[in-house]
Amino acid sequence: MKKTLFALIILLSASTNAQNYQLVWFEEFSNSTIESANWTHETGGNGWGNNELQYYTNRDVNSYILGGNLVIEAKKESYSGKNYTSARMITKGKRNFTYGKIEARIRLPYGQGIWPAFWMLGENISTVGWPSCGEIDIMELIGGGANDKKVYGTAHWQTNIHASHGGNYTIS
Repeated sequence: MKKTLFALIILLSASTNAQNYQLVWFEEFSNSTIESANWTHETGGNGWGNNELQYYTNRDVNSYILGGNLVIEAKKESYSGKNYTSARMITKGKRNFTYGKIEARIRLPYGQGIWPAFWMLGENISTVGWPSCGEIDIMELIGGGANDKKVYGTAHWQTNIHASHGGNYTIS
């Protein structure tokens, strides 16, 4: 059983001065259920462009609130032709930000085959596609072996070819 917990705070400002940030949205996960006004579950088992092996569900066993934290739990189980389930949640169509500071407290699982991530896509992905819409991977951990302690941050974009820039950080 793999679990990811996180809380989310978003502060936005056109200024680079931290004192000028204005809180525009926060998610404390203080209710007993996931707020559909803030989050949408993406469901399915189509691989999501990364050959992912799980089926994403909106079931309470895969995503739920516990003690003021969102828990996203991967399970080894047979479901719709897949051997694993998990949850994939987005704010598309509900929250949109141009500038600012985004914070999250995330507890990461470890192990082969996992890929917990916290990232942003451009709102115009439906019309221009990826990577033209832009993507900022705030945090990704591609699990297994030495990678269990390495998180990545990457920006993706496209002019006439896919371009990206990023780095990684080893956690203790």
